[in-house]
Amino acid sequence: MKLWPRTLSLRLALMFALSSCVLLGAVAAYLYHSLEREILWRDDQALLGRLQRMQALLDDAESIEALRSRPQLYENMLGNRDSFLWIVDAADHMLIEVNPASLPLPKLPDASSPKLGNDPHNTSLRLAWLDVSRAGGSLKLIAGKRADEREQMLSAYRNTIWMALAAGVFLAFALGWLIGQRGLRPVRTLATQAAGIDVRNLHLRLDDFSDTAELEVLSQTLNQMLARLEHGFAQLSRFSEDLAHEMRTPLTNLMGQSQQLLDRNRSHEEYQNVLASNLEEYERLARMIDNMLFLARCEQPKATLKREPVDLQSLVEQLCEYFEGMAEDRGIWLVNQSHGQLEAEPELLRRALANLIVNALRYGAADSPVTISTKMEANTLEVMVHNLGIPIEARHLPHLFERFYRCDASRNQPDDSGGLGLAIVQSIMHVHSGEASVKSDDAGTVFSLHFYR
Repeated sequence: MKLWPRTLSLRLALMFALSSCVLLGAVAAYLYHSLEREILWRDDQALLGRLQRMQALLDDAESIEALRSRPQLYENMLGNRDSFLWIVDAADHMLIEVNPASLPLPKLPDASSPKLGNDPHNTSLRLAWLDVSRAGGSLKLIAGKRADEREQMLSAYRNTIWMALAAGVFLAFALGWLIGQRGLRPVRTLATQAAGIDVRNLHLRLDDFSDTAELEVLSQTLNQMLARLEHGFAQLSRFSEDLAHEMRTPLTNLMGQSQQLLDRNRSHEEYQNVLASNLEEYERLARMIDNMLFLARCEQPKATLKREPVDLQSLVEQLCEYFEGMAEDRGIWLVNQSHGQLEAEPELLRRALANLIVNALRYGAADSPVTISTKMEANTLEVMVHNLGIPIEARHLPHLFERFYRCDASRNQPDDSGGLGLAIVQSIMHVHSGEASVKSDDAGTVFSLHFYR
């Protein structure tokens, strides 16, 4: 069960109110304890002042009896029912007493200088006492004051603080809510704009929100994501169209040949020829489906590689021997100039290089070499397949690794990969965290595999 509110503005308001509560509470506690200490200090000073006055009265009076005969002197000095005064001799005989509440005489230790403290038997009674020497013996002066008045004052102050704190927290919550509503207005605008973008208008972009740094970064990130989605959706649309086109051709051939075959009785040889032609179309469809499944597996987010050291010279030599017959049929010879070792999955690397070699043999000029070489620069190992022939136009180069892309659709051959060979190469390189590239000019065409270490 989630207790935290889902609304961001409400969360901000609650956090604002909580922060204000902590801050105002800390300030209120500091002020309260400061006031408490100040009141206690003032009461203590008043008690010490009374001791000094009583000591001065004793010094001015001829005797204690003369002082006792004029009680108005010290009674007027006290002035309220929360104040107390005791003067006792060394034998604890009461000489002067002002005790409106009839409290028992406190038992206090001797003090040659004024002392302050609470009554051990009544903590609400604050006392100041002093022992003075007289001609007839020592006297103990005790002045006291109950904390009732102080507690009432502090209690009223606490109530005021609680009410002020509650009002402050409420105002902080309301202010936080308003600030959140106003501050999040650009977020709501961003959400509204984002909600208006769907598959029919992926070309739309969000405002830049340049006046808000956080939203500017967010909007730029979302716009980049939308650009990637638009590009991916366009690629997917083109892929669907290309796939339908590529599969329609062999299916149309199969249907046409079958309909023509069923139109009338045919000879045994005619049936065999049609079946053989159909088998070629089936093989073409099978290669296309296998290649598409291979691409799908390579592009799985969780695709893992079983990397192991691969000797490039040995691997390329095996491929050269495998394609030697195809090369001789086309008047081309294969040159292995590769060397070095690479951490890669052998089967995938073999397939990528095989696709590039087949492509070079298919479009390379007759009576010319196809060279496979390697080059190491910084932290990049480059494997290159070079063939001579008619240069590829510059407008085709950025699209060669796209699925079903052909520079010249009329040059399709029965054993080709259905326009997926180079796309497979690029997918294999992406799985290896590398990339494939191509350069073509009068010196020939070079397909390169870049492996980053």
